[in-house]
Amino acid sequence: MTAPRSMSTATVPQPHHPYKVMAVYKFAALPDAEALKAPLAEFCCARGIKGTLILAPEGINGTVAGTPDAIDALAAFLFSTGPFGARLAGAETKYSFADTAPFLRMKVRIKPEIVTLRAPQIDPNRQVGTYVEPEDWNALIERNDVVLVDTRNDYEVGLGTFQRALDPGTQNFTEFKDYVASNLDPARDKKVAMFCTGGIRCEKASSYLLSQGFEEVFHLKGGILKYLEVTPPEQSRFTGECFVFDERVSVGHGLELGTATLCRACRHPLTEADRRHADYHEGVSCPHCIGDAAKHEAAAERQRQMDLAKKRGATHLGDEAMSEAHKRREQKKALAEQSRLANKG
Repeated sequence: MTAPRSMSTATVPQPHHPYKVMAVYKFAALPDAEALKAPLAEFCCARGIKGTLILAPEGINGTVAGTPDAIDALAAFLFSTGPFGARLAGAETKYSFADTAPFLRMKVRIKPEIVTLRAPQIDPNRQVGTYVEPEDWNALIERNDVVLVDTRNDYEVGLGTFQRALDPGTQNFTEFKDYVASNLDPARDKKVAMFCTGGIRCEKASSYLLSQGFEEVFHLKGGILKYLEVTPPEQSRFTGECFVFDERVSVGHGLELGTATLCRACRHPLTEADRRHADYHEGVSCPHCIGDAAKHEAAAERQRQMDLAKKRGATHLGDEAMSEAHKRREQKKALAEQSRLANKG
């Protein structure tokens, strides 16, 4: 599985954009995850960093964004200078850049798993499949004796995937085990190659397949994002765009901003074709949720509030919006108090 190293060159946008985005994960022993939550949240909030980081006894996973200096400081905090010590050193980390803030607020969450599969018999720290560098990926997936599986969910696959990849049709990652049981056979499928967004799901998926008796299991190191970062478009075997879990919605080659948007009613990613569909109504409904009246009613009200906020020149979502809402409440209270005193006089 070797390919000429010259086939790939870094195409990630240069850091002249105001926001730097960091996607990070690592399986590492963090029995003190609960105690680490507060100092991590305080560090990020003090530097205006926003996004979500998940801590669990098995490690860390998440994506955040901030100024380049803030993200560089966070990297040092996570990997060397902070309370994690050296436990997160060598984490799978990818950087990209954005012109607008891709997140609205900062969240640090404690969960049982950093990616939920509910397969307690596996341990990615002990056993995973064979990593395949992006430069070697094309040569592997073009082999006839390799079964290529997309481990992501159906709405992600719908935006883009690798040529010849099998779509498990899952709605969440825990269903992947059922797909394996029904569709893959270790006696027949001797070589299985898998990929996901950033690599983390494949850590668990490959560990799971090995626990089920599959002999040769491969996974794309760094996931689709790393592949799109370093692979020139003319050499790419990835078709479409890659869904990302932030306000960018999708990215393409070079990790440039994609064209997909989100339905605000059902949160399903929308292609340009979806937005031309007769069932698409901005902020209210899309072809994927047209029959859900309850979601449409809530979405319509949300859109109305967003339109009102826009007319005021205010922000509807995020920390800034919360601050503005608090300011408006205080102004109303002050006016009410003034009116009360005037009437009393």
